Amino acid sequence: MQQDMTKGPITAGLIRFAVPLMIGNLLQQFYNIADTWIVGRFLGADALAAVGSSYTLMVFLTSILLGLCMGSGAVCSIHFGGKDEKRLKSCIFVSFVMIAGVTAVMNVLVYAGLGGLIRILQVPGAVAPLMRDYLRVIFMGIAASFLYNYFASLLRAVGNSVTPLIFLGVSSVLNIVLDLWFVQGFGWGVEGAAAATVLSQYVSGLGILAYTFFRCPGLRIRREHMVWKAETLKEIMGMSFLTCVQQSVMNLGILMVQGLVNSFGTVVMAAFAVAVKIDSFAYMPVQDFGNAFSTYVAQNYGAGREDRIRAGIRSAAAAVLVFCCCISLGVCLSARPLMGLFVSGEEAQAAEIVETGVHYLRIEGACYVGIGVLFLLYGFYRAVRRPGMSVVLTVISLGTRVALAYLLSAVPWIGVTGIWAAVPVGWALADMAGIGYYLCKYRGK
Repeated sequence: MQQDMTKGPITAGLIRFAVPLMIGNLLQQFYNIADTWIVGRFLGADALAAVGSSYTLMVFLTSILLGLCMGSGAVCSIHFGGKDEKRLKSCIFVSFVMIAGVTAVMNVLVYAGLGGLIRILQVPGAVAPLMRDYLRVIFMGIAASFLYNYFASLLRAVGNSVTPLIFLGVSSVLNIVLDLWFVQGFGWGVEGAAAATVLSQYVSGLGILAYTFFRCPGLRIRREHMVWKAETLKEIMGMSFLTCVQQSVMNLGILMVQGLVNSFGTVVMAAFAVAVKIDSFAYMPVQDFGNAFSTYVAQNYGAGREDRIRAGIRSAAAAVLVFCCCISLGVCLSARPLMGLFVSGEEAQAAEIVETGVHYLRIEGACYVGIGVLFLLYGFYRAVRRPGMSVVLTVISLGTRVALAYLLSAVPWIGVTGIWAAVPVGWALADMAGIGYYLCKYRGK
């Protein structure tokens, strides 16, 4: 199931590798949306706000692990493209031990700082107890998230994007079934929704670990590979640390925006919780295409195929532009019925939640080309050993978003609209910086 991207048709190879990534993350978003739908339908606005705010926090925490896994995966992909098996397996051992250690420390810290996290997010009094109950359970899944993301990144690094999709698909279906069983059947409330997610995460995490060990002998490390080499650690840290910083900065900015959103009350919190899920579902395919593009570039970078990298850039850019224009049109036209799927009832509060969410989706949805191009830039710079540039672009994008959100929302006649409008402005500025740097640094090569 491995795919060597240093040869063969470029566009077809990119699409063949990217489609399982897209389907997989759409499934992941689908079961995140299923959580939101079940909680919103059966537990009410306060529970919906609690789960929505918790989701933003969990995305931030897991982004640290995801960044480390993506960075180590990029290094593995470069060595796979260069046909250097010894360095590939050394990278697998060192990166696994390093990221497992980070996971253990993170688990201790989040439980110790649970109360502080809720206060920082400015969670309203009616929502805080529900959020605390949800987080106590959902934090148990951090280790499972590490296992899945690590081995999924490793398999994708060697061109296997199908197997992670299979395990994620099983996990997604299981999560939905358990959600309904625990929340509606047993009446366990938000804790039941969290337990369903954690159990399904462990199924996918342990499952993909077992698959990699038993079915991928080329990735199986032996005793001679279990050496803690400073050179290998430095190489992995050089890529993983900055990729982790990039992911963390991106989600820290979102977390700061979440705190600002929370200050506008339960209606805006609930609308944001639903709209962000729809938003993420809509543009997730281009994020996955950016990750597929990164693997393609990394393998060809390791093999010294600059001609294929340039051709791949043209192909990827065209595909992203077409897709983003189509999805923007779809979201803008269907924003109201999409919000109506998650918010039920005829009362004034439900109508206000829907209207607020529609307003958000029409502003964001019109500008998906900006985030699509940004994901390609992230993938390219990570693959050519310039993860620092991805950090710079993230700081530009999120720094603009956070600063403008706080400034504009403080203006009475703009209010919450300022939070929504700040996002596409940040995307545009980061795109201009990333493209400008590429033209100056790489165009003549």
